[in-house]
Amino acid sequence: MKPSLQLKIGQHLTMTPQLQQAIRLLQLSTLDLQAEIQQTLEENPMLELEDESYPDEISYSSSSIESPEPISDDSEISSADTQLDMDRNQDIPEELAVDTDWGDIYDITTASSSTSSSSEGGNDYLENQSIGGETLQDHLMWQLQNSPTSDNDFMIGTAIIDAINDDGYLTETVEEIHQGLVNELDIDLDEVEAMLHRIQRFDPLGVGARDLRECLLLQLEQFDPGTPELTDVRMLIENYLDLIGAHDYARLQRKTRRNEEELHALISFIQTLNPKPGSVISRDTTHYIAPDIYVRKVNGRWRVELNHEISPKIRVNQIYADHLKASGRGEDVSHLKNSLQEARWFIKSLQSRNETLMRVGKAIVERQRLFLDYGEEGMKPMILRDIAEELEMHESTISRVTTQKYMHTPRGVFEFKFFFSSSVGTSDGGECSATAIRAMMKKLIENENPQKPLSDNKISAFLIKEGINVARRTVAKYRESMMIPPSNERKRLA
Repeated sequence: MKPSLQLKIGQHLTMTPQLQQAIRLLQLSTLDLQAEIQQTLEENPMLELEDESYPDEISYSSSSIESPEPISDDSEISSADTQLDMDRNQDIPEELAVDTDWGDIYDITTASSSTSSSSEGGNDYLENQSIGGETLQDHLMWQLQNSPTSDNDFMIGTAIIDAINDDGYLTETVEEIHQGLVNELDIDLDEVEAMLHRIQRFDPLGVGARDLRECLLLQLEQFDPGTPELTDVRMLIENYLDLIGAHDYARLQRKTRRNEEELHALISFIQTLNPKPGSVISRDTTHYIAPDIYVRKVNGRWRVELNHEISPKIRVNQIYADHLKASGRGEDVSHLKNSLQEARWFIKSLQSRNETLMRVGKAIVERQRLFLDYGEEGMKPMILRDIAEELEMHESTISRVTTQKYMHTPRGVFEFKFFFSSSVGTSDGGECSATAIRAMMKKLIENENPQKPLSDNKISAFLIKEGINVARRTVAKYRESMMIPPSNERKRLA
């Protein structure tokens, strides 16, 4: 074939570096965005943190993004200024005495939110804090190391602790632990059993149990032998724990010859015990969420605004920029020119990200005003396409904006994705969101007779009577998604 040249006209989308950067910043979470900004500040000399001492320089901050136009009708967003009072920093002297205590200079309790203060007016700023990532094994080993033991017992105890899972249960048999140590130590099976009994008295009480029955019985040892009902409770755990778990109270009454009131008191006693003693020693650290958007009601209208505290305020270094203008051309300044251009692109991408967050947040608030006013039962069905068509954006863009982005409302902090749900048809031809149906189901179950809990069929019949066409299997699916057990497991004694 003879080579030839052909000219064609067509359209295609070119992913420029600027567009790629804007898309990447859009999908970052708040923490990832903060890390990205910090890294960019370190790599680009033309960017700097905003300093109030230079008010006239080129700057960027989230406050420079104008708030959206007010929402129409009764729930439109008001233009009244209701900024959060987050600036609680205290002045600290530059020089402190050697014997000065930090708490004498700076009141660390002011760092806690005003909403977390106790009912007595105190500041429980250490409440719900992690124990520094200590595992259950670490906690048990610390107790073992501080107990008088021989070398053999210490090695046996270490092997037993290694076989305990995070819930506090022993995952290997005593025989298996003995077989794993017999080649190294000259020990008998009774020594392993004795060491296990010793560890089972460690904190938390009930740890090292081989099953639920043993775990509960170990916890009964903390009570005084003269405690009322202790003998009956031990009898129930030893002989009828399977019936208690199955909520078969009628059969339990016949076997124990106890009336309903007596049986209820004994089961209530058992419910005070912890079936997973290891859970009190958690290795998980507390993760805090910084909302991207605040939604609050001002003068009867819902207002949306960005959280200005989630990212540092940055700007172009005006001193370097002015020096660059006066330096003319040359290879020496080419790097700074590229850095300046990248700095402007980065600031523009941040501004675009915030504008998109505001537009999407406003659209969600506009559509879900009933949820903000009345709770989950007022949630309307909404999918990504609804917001995408309203804002004339692609669905993939809306998906990026709603992933790992959070909205602070008077009803709590929710991820943007929370406000999207599928729909179920109603008898009048309308639609009801799955979130609203789950809320109605939860309310029905909370108000049911514990002696005769509602079955999935009864819940389905009630919803159909209210005009919501939902099948029994759909009710079961929603119930399981809310981690609610079936009716036979919800049965309780009066």
